[in-house]
Amino acid sequence: MAGRRYDPERRQRIIDAAIRVVGRSGLAGLTHRSVAREADVPLGSTTYHFATLDELMVAALRQANEGFAKVIASRGGLEDPRTDLAAELAALTGEWLGGERTGVELEYELYLAALRRPALRPVAAEWCEDLAALLSRRTDPVTARALVALMDGICLQVLLTGTPYDEEYAREMLGRLLPGHGGPRIGT
Repeated sequence: MAGRRYDPERRQRIIDAAIRVVGRSGLAGLTHRSVAREADVPLGSTTYHFATLDELMVAALRQANEGFAKVIASRGGLEDPRTDLAAELAALTGEWLGGERTGVELEYELYLAALRRPALRPVAAEWCEDLAALLSRRTDPVTARALVALMDGICLQVLLTGTPYDEEYAREMLGRLLPGHGGPRIGT
């Protein structure tokens, strides 16, 4: 085990280790002991930085949420009003789902853990709220929330069923929610 007394990176190493443990063993495998072993730190370090597993899961979920935000930032298309919003969102979703699968699955596992762990709920909601706020710059807030819900549902279906992501389908469905997009309207 690492024997250094002062280790300014230790907290981050513990979070990274927790993400690897959940990615490999699921939430059931996440314990202070398993994370300490994975991070190569004394058990007391994990409980020093994260008194409860919920605190550790919150930190891990917050870090996992950054994955999709990085995909959005790397593309930059959501800010450009000339960009076809439905096509951009479908491409963003495809890029995210096409990335490192363990990270995507981990994010959803932590996200869904919020159903049973109230401490995770505010962090789980951040992803939806942040994306809806960003989309509200291009459309109204109600439509922005509907777009986020649809993207979330498509991602969850891809992960649960193992079916390949269909970007054209996603673009079409997202377009149906956008005013004036020209596609067939839901319910017509």
